[in-house]
Amino acid sequence: MTTDDPWHRLRRFTNARIGLGRAGDALPTRHLLAFRLAHARARDSVYSELDTGALIDTLMARMPDLPACLTVTSDAADRADYLQRPDHGRRLAARCRASLPAGHCDLVLVVGDGLSADAVTTQAPTLLAEAWPALSDLSRGPLIVATQARVALADDIGERMGAKLVVMLIGERPGLSSPASLGIYLTWQPRVGRQNSERNCISNIHDQGLSPAIAAVRLVALIRAAMARQLTGVGLKAPDGLPDTPPTDRLEPDRSDSA
Repeated sequence: MTTDDPWHRLRRFTNARIGLGRAGDALPTRHLLAFRLAHARARDSVYSELDTGALIDTLMARMPDLPACLTVTSDAADRADYLQRPDHGRRLAARCRASLPAGHCDLVLVVGDGLSADAVTTQAPTLLAEAWPALSDLSRGPLIVATQARVALADDIGERMGAKLVVMLIGERPGLSSPASLGIYLTWQPRVGRQNSERNCISNIHDQGLSPAIAAVRLVALIRAAMARQLTGVGLKAPDGLPDTPPTDRLEPDRSDSA
Protein backbone atom coordinates (compact mmCIF):
# COMPACT_ATOMS: atom_id res chain seq x y z
CA MET A 1 0.00 0.00 0.00
CA THR A 2 1.36 3.41 -0.99
CA THR A 3 1.22 6.29 1.46
CA ASP A 4 1.04 9.70 -0.23
CA ASP A 5 3.40 12.45 0.84
CA PRO A 6 1.70 15.77 1.77
CA TRP A 7 4.09 17.56 -0.61
CA HIS A 8 3.08 15.51 -3.67
CA ARG A 9 1.02 18.40 -5.08
CA LEU A 10 4.20 20.46 -5.44
CA ARG A 11 5.68 17.99 -7.89
CA ARG A 12 3.85 19.60 -10.80
CA PHE A 13 6.08 22.68 -10.34
CA THR A 14 9.47 20.95 -10.43
CA ASN A 15 11.45 18.03 -11.78
CA ALA A 16 12.96 17.53 -8.32
CA ARG A 17 12.15 14.23 -6.65
CA ILE A 18 9.94 15.47 -3.83
CA GLY A 19 6.70 14.18 -2.37
CA LEU A 20 7.18 10.66 -3.75
CA GLY A 21 5.35 8.90 -0.93
CA ARG A 22 6.22 5.57 0.64
CA ALA A 23 5.42 1.92 0.09
CA GLY A 24 6.11 0.41 3.48
CA ASP A 25 9.61 1.59 4.38
CA ALA A 26 10.71 2.15 0.76
CA LEU A 27 9.93 4.28 -2.28
CA PRO A 28 7.00 3.23 -4.48
CA THR A 29 8.24 0.92 -7.25
CA ARG A 30 7.43 3.33 -10.08
CA HIS A 31 9.53 6.09 -8.53
CA LEU A 32 12.41 3.73 -7.78
CA LEU A 33 12.43 2.50 -11.39
CA ALA A 34 12.22 6.09 -12.68
CA PHE A 35 15.24 7.03 -10.55
CA ARG A 36 17.26 4.06 -11.82
CA LEU A 37 16.37 4.94 -15.42
CA ALA A 38 17.43 8.58 -14.93
CA HIS A 39 20.69 7.47 -13.34
CA ALA A 40 21.39 5.10 -16.25
CA ARG A 41 20.70 7.87 -18.77
CA ALA A 42 23.10 10.20 -16.94
CA ARG A 43 25.84 7.54 -16.99
CA ASP A 44 25.22 6.84 -20.68
CA SER A 45 25.48 10.57 -21.38
CA VAL A 46 28.91 10.76 -19.72
CA TYR A 47 30.21 7.92 -21.89
CA SER A 48 28.50 8.99 -25.12
CA GLU A 49 30.72 9.76 -28.11
CA LEU A 50 30.35 12.84 -30.27
CA ASP A 51 29.79 12.12 -33.98
CA THR A 52 31.95 14.99 -35.21
CA GLY A 53 31.21 14.35 -38.89
CA ALA A 54 27.44 14.50 -38.41
CA LEU A 55 27.73 17.59 -36.20
CA ILE A 56 29.88 19.43 -38.75
CA ASP A 57 27.45 18.53 -41.56
CA THR A 58 24.59 19.94 -39.50
CA LEU A 59 26.48 23.11 -38.64
CA MET A 60 27.54 23.73 -42.24
CA ALA A 61 23.96 23.20 -43.44
CA ARG A 62 22.53 25.65 -40.91
CA MET A 63 25.38 28.18 -41.19
CA PRO A 64 26.27 28.33 -44.90
CA ASP A 65 28.65 31.27 -44.41
CA LEU A 66 30.72 29.37 -41.85
CA PRO A 67 34.33 29.72 -43.13
CA ALA A 68 35.49 26.28 -42.00
CA CYS A 69 35.19 23.62 -39.31
CA LEU A 70 38.27 21.99 -37.82
CA THR A 71 38.37 19.00 -35.47
CA VAL A 72 40.83 18.62 -32.62
CA THR A 73 41.17 16.42 -29.58
CA SER A 74 42.61 16.96 -26.14
CA ASP A 75 45.60 15.20 -24.64
CA ALA A 76 43.32 12.58 -23.05
CA ALA A 77 44.14 9.19 -24.54
CA ASP A 78 40.59 7.82 -24.25
CA ARG A 79 37.38 8.32 -22.29
CA ALA A 80 38.70 6.60 -19.18
CA ASP A 81 41.78 8.83 -19.18
CA TYR A 82 39.56 11.86 -19.78
CA LEU A 83 37.42 11.07 -16.73
CA GLN A 84 40.33 10.18 -14.47
CA ARG A 85 42.69 12.98 -15.54
CA PRO A 86 40.84 16.27 -16.06
CA ASP A 87 44.18 18.01 -16.68
CA HIS A 88 44.63 15.97 -19.86
CA GLY A 89 41.34 17.31 -21.19
CA ARG A 90 42.50 20.91 -20.77
CA ARG A 91 45.41 20.74 -23.22
CA LEU A 92 45.52 20.03 -26.94
CA ALA A 93 46.99 16.80 -28.18
CA ALA A 94 50.45 17.42 -29.66
CA ARG A 95 49.34 16.18 -33.09
CA CYS A 96 46.59 18.83 -33.23
CA ARG A 97 48.64 21.89 -32.39
CA ALA A 98 49.99 22.46 -35.88
CA SER A 99 46.53 22.12 -37.44
CA LEU A 100 45.25 25.35 -35.90
CA PRO A 101 45.76 28.48 -38.01
CA ALA A 102 47.83 31.13 -36.25
CA GLY A 103 46.95 34.78 -36.66
CA HIS A 104 44.65 37.34 -35.10
CA CYS A 105 40.84 37.41 -34.90
CA ASP A 106 38.15 38.81 -32.66
CA LEU A 107 36.35 35.57 -31.88
CA VAL A 108 36.88 31.81 -31.94
CA LEU A 109 33.99 29.45 -31.23
CA VAL A 110 34.78 26.00 -29.85
CA VAL A 111 32.24 23.19 -29.53
CA GLY A 112 33.39 20.49 -27.11
CA ASP A 113 31.79 17.21 -26.11
CA GLY A 114 32.52 17.64 -22.40
CA LEU A 115 30.49 15.30 -20.22
CA SER A 116 27.47 15.12 -22.53
CA ALA A 117 27.93 14.69 -26.26
CA ASP A 118 24.14 14.43 -26.48
CA ALA A 119 23.82 18.01 -25.25
CA VAL A 120 26.13 19.25 -27.98
CA THR A 121 24.30 17.31 -30.69
CA THR A 122 20.83 18.49 -29.63
CA GLN A 123 21.43 22.06 -28.46
CA ALA A 124 24.51 23.52 -30.17
CA PRO A 125 23.34 23.67 -33.83
CA THR A 126 20.20 25.67 -33.02
CA LEU A 127 22.05 28.01 -30.67
CA LEU A 128 24.90 28.69 -33.09
CA ALA A 129 22.56 29.17 -36.04
CA GLU A 130 20.75 31.86 -34.03
CA ALA A 131 23.89 33.62 -32.79
CA TRP A 132 26.18 33.42 -35.84
CA PRO A 133 24.45 36.03 -38.07
CA ALA A 134 24.42 38.58 -35.25
CA LEU A 135 28.23 38.44 -35.03
CA SER A 136 28.98 39.07 -38.71
CA ASP A 137 30.86 42.31 -38.02
CA LEU A 138 33.50 40.47 -35.97
CA SER A 139 36.47 38.69 -37.49
CA ARG A 140 35.85 35.03 -36.72
CA GLY A 141 38.22 32.12 -37.00
CA PRO A 142 37.24 28.62 -38.09
CA LEU A 143 34.78 26.88 -35.80
CA ILE A 144 36.59 24.23 -33.76
CA VAL A 145 34.96 20.93 -32.81
CA ALA A 146 36.85 19.33 -29.90
CA THR A 147 36.58 15.87 -28.38
CA GLN A 148 37.59 14.73 -24.90
CA ALA A 149 37.30 18.43 -24.07
CA ARG A 150 37.29 20.34 -20.82
CA VAL A 151 36.38 24.02 -20.61
CA ALA A 152 40.00 25.17 -20.36
CA LEU A 153 40.86 23.45 -23.65
CA ALA A 154 39.42 26.57 -25.28
CA ASP A 155 42.17 28.64 -23.63
CA ASP A 156 44.84 26.57 -25.38
CA ILE A 157 42.96 26.79 -28.69
CA GLY A 158 42.22 30.51 -28.46
CA GLU A 159 45.79 31.39 -27.51
CA ARG A 160 47.22 29.47 -30.45
CA MET A 161 44.77 31.12 -32.86
CA GLY A 162 45.39 34.65 -31.57
CA ALA A 163 41.77 35.23 -30.54
CA LYS A 164 40.71 38.21 -28.48
CA LEU A 165 37.74 36.20 -27.15
CA VAL A 166 37.09 32.47 -27.12
CA VAL A 167 33.65 30.95 -26.55
CA MET A 168 33.32 27.29 -25.56
CA LEU A 169 30.01 25.44 -25.96
CA ILE A 170 30.31 22.22 -23.98
CA GLY A 171 28.22 19.38 -22.61
CA GLU A 172 27.67 19.87 -18.90
CA ARG A 173 27.81 17.26 -16.19
CA PRO A 174 24.47 15.43 -16.59
CA GLY A 175 21.94 15.52 -13.80
CA LEU A 176 19.14 13.10 -13.04
CA SER A 177 16.63 15.41 -14.72
CA SER A 178 18.86 16.92 -17.42
CA PRO A 179 21.21 14.45 -19.13
CA ALA A 180 21.65 16.71 -22.16
CA SER A 181 22.44 20.16 -20.75
CA LEU A 182 24.75 22.56 -22.59
CA GLY A 183 26.94 25.25 -21.06
CA ILE A 184 28.75 28.22 -22.62
CA TYR A 185 31.97 29.76 -21.30
CA LEU A 186 33.45 33.06 -22.51
CA THR A 187 37.10 33.97 -21.87
CA TRP A 188 38.78 37.24 -22.86
CA GLN A 189 42.38 36.98 -24.08
CA PRO A 190 42.52 33.20 -23.66
CA ARG A 191 45.75 31.63 -22.56
CA VAL A 192 46.74 28.48 -20.72
CA GLY A 193 46.31 28.98 -16.99
CA ARG A 194 43.21 31.18 -17.00
CA GLN A 195 41.03 30.76 -13.89
CA ASN A 196 37.27 30.18 -13.75
CA SER A 197 36.90 33.62 -12.15
CA GLU A 198 38.10 35.04 -15.48
CA ARG A 199 35.18 33.51 -17.41
CA ASN A 200 31.46 34.14 -17.81
CA CYS A 201 29.05 31.24 -18.01
CA ILE A 202 25.60 30.65 -19.48
CA SER A 203 24.41 27.29 -18.21
CA ASN A 204 21.49 24.85 -18.10
CA ILE A 205 20.63 25.06 -21.79
CA HIS A 206 18.23 22.19 -22.45
CA ASP A 207 14.59 21.42 -23.20
CA GLN A 208 13.37 22.03 -19.65
CA GLY A 209 15.85 24.82 -18.91
CA LEU A 210 17.10 27.80 -20.88
CA SER A 211 16.13 27.45 -24.53
CA PRO A 212 18.86 27.60 -27.21
CA ALA A 213 17.16 30.60 -28.83
CA ILE A 214 17.20 32.66 -25.64
CA ALA A 215 20.69 31.45 -24.79
CA ALA A 216 21.82 32.76 -28.18
CA VAL A 217 20.48 36.24 -27.35
CA ARG A 218 22.32 36.17 -24.05
CA LEU A 219 25.50 34.93 -25.69
CA VAL A 220 25.53 37.70 -28.28
CA ALA A 221 24.91 40.31 -25.59
CA LEU A 222 27.76 38.99 -23.44
CA ILE A 223 30.11 38.85 -26.44
CA ARG A 224 29.28 42.49 -27.22
CA ALA A 225 29.85 43.48 -23.60
CA ALA A 226 33.14 41.56 -23.43
CA MET A 227 34.42 43.17 -26.63
CA ALA A 228 33.40 46.64 -25.46
CA ARG A 229 34.95 46.32 -21.99
CA GLN A 230 37.78 44.02 -23.05
CA LEU A 231 37.28 41.61 -20.18
CA THR A 232 35.30 38.64 -18.94
CA GLY A 233 34.81 37.16 -15.48
CA VAL A 234 33.84 38.76 -12.21
CA GLY A 235 34.12 42.26 -13.66
CA LEU A 236 31.60 41.63 -16.45
CA LYS A 237 27.89 41.43 -15.70
CA ALA A 238 25.08 40.52 -18.05
CA PRO A 239 23.72 43.58 -19.88
CA ASP A 240 20.28 44.87 -18.96
CA GLY A 241 17.26 44.18 -21.14
CA LEU A 242 17.88 40.49 -21.82
CA PRO A 243 14.94 38.06 -22.12
CA ASP A 244 13.16 37.40 -18.83
CA THR A 245 14.44 33.96 -17.89
CA PRO A 246 15.97 32.40 -14.78
CA PRO A 247 19.45 33.87 -14.15
CA THR A 248 21.93 31.46 -15.74
CA ASP A 249 24.73 33.75 -16.91
CA ARG A 250 26.62 33.45 -13.66
CA LEU A 251 30.10 32.46 -12.73
CA GLU A 252 30.29 28.94 -11.36
CA PRO A 253 32.68 26.02 -11.11
CA ASP A 254 33.59 24.22 -14.32
CA ARG A 255 30.72 21.73 -14.56
CA SER A 256 32.44 19.91 -17.41
CA ASP A 257 35.20 18.94 -14.95
CA SER A 258 32.84 17.10 -12.57
CA ALA A 259 32.25 13.39 -13.04
